[in-house]
Amino acid sequence: MHLEVDRAHLATTRVVPDSDTPLADGDARIRVDRFGLSSNNISYAVFGDMLRYWEFFPATDTADAPWGRIPVWGFGEVIETRSANASVGERLYGYFPMSSELVITPGRSDERGLFDVAPHRAEMAAAYSRYSRCATDPIYRPEREQHQMLLYPLFFTAFLIDDHLADNADFGAEQVVVSSASSKTALGVGRIAGERGARVIGLTSASNKAFVESLEVYAQVLSYDEVGSLAAVPSVYVDIAGNRDVLHSVHTHLSGVLARSITVGGTHWDHEAAAVEALPAPAPEFFFAPDQIAKRAKDWGGDELDRRLGAAWTDYLSWVDGWLELQPADGIEAVTAAYLSLLAGSTDPRVGIVCTLP
Repeated sequence: MHLEVDRAHLATTRVVPDSDTPLADGDARIRVDRFGLSSNNISYAVFGDMLRYWEFFPATDTADAPWGRIPVWGFGEVIETRSANASVGERLYGYFPMSSELVITPGRSDERGLFDVAPHRAEMAAAYSRYSRCATDPIYRPEREQHQMLLYPLFFTAFLIDDHLADNADFGAEQVVVSSASSKTALGVGRIAGERGARVIGLTSASNKAFVESLEVYAQVLSYDEVGSLAAVPSVYVDIAGNRDVLHSVHTHLSGVLARSITVGGTHWDHEAAAVEALPAPAPEFFFAPDQIAKRAKDWGGDELDRRLGAAWTDYLSWVDGWLELQPADGIEAVTAAYLSLLAGSTDPRVGIVCTLP
């Protein structure tokens, strides 16, 4: 089965049964065992048209709605294959829809993983089309599957955001301001950048402020109505909330000293902006993680990139063990409820949701 959403009305969902289409030559069928669900997946939906996330797992539109399958990260097992590049019983980690199974066309492959070379994914970023073989993945630990599917994509994004900042000497800024500070991506940025000596300020809702402060990740935590308390010094803004009013407040308050404004996510996707004035410079620029992956793979080589990521990931896991609460969502009703809770912004930031579909 597949959980699909109305791309124009993200709170409207439907369940579509598997097609049971026989495999074509060169294809493989993967049973999706479980996947992580977080505000990151909401950003995939919000930016689905702009960044073509809807094109990874096409759904069938109807006369009354354009339907989409939101990408998630998870684990699956090859249960049927007509490809020499995938074997029955292999466990894979990678990009899936919120579904119970996925048919891929395994193409370019090696001992570490394989790529889905289905025609509809040919023009998409390679980082999203690669499936790691758990048997040879250096970061894979069976007891850490839930953490990997839920946190590794967010950690990886945070690592790349910080690397982009560090690679540019923080654009000359004295502080990095991060919105949606309770989100797991923002917390990753705060921790990684803070450990290298950057001063990171977290912006969050008043209701989440005490929780964010308790993690001691940021040099300072402010609620959104306290933006006026930001020190007016050279700054970079990393926008994970996507709240236009907060964006406008930060740009206005830091006008003349804001070196860069970087858009990462849209956790506040449904916020109706009140600000109508033109946004003070600089113009926001979108951060696309695969671009930084490609740059570092070229600069460092794949092995060195893996080494640096692995060391940072191990440290990150030891930290999240102190506060993360894993929460299962088993079955279509529970997964749908978890998705709608995230969409509404009502999920406790301490919680990490691990989903399974029959």
